[in-house]
Amino acid sequence: MKQGKENFKIVKDPENVEQRNYIFQKNKKTKTAFYFVATVLIALITAIVATAFTLS
Repeated sequence: MKQGKENFKIVKDPENVEQRNYIFQKNKKTKTAFYFVATVLIALITAIVATAFTLS
């Protein structure tokens, strides 16, 4: 069984309406979610580093 070539993109371009295979869209909600997740990850990494220095 052969599989056809896939057109898979990471970010959906708002000008390209025909594109269907994407993970993220270029809109305000995606950007806000990215910054929120990045901030939480940075806070967690900072807390782990601070704990490591405090306990040693």
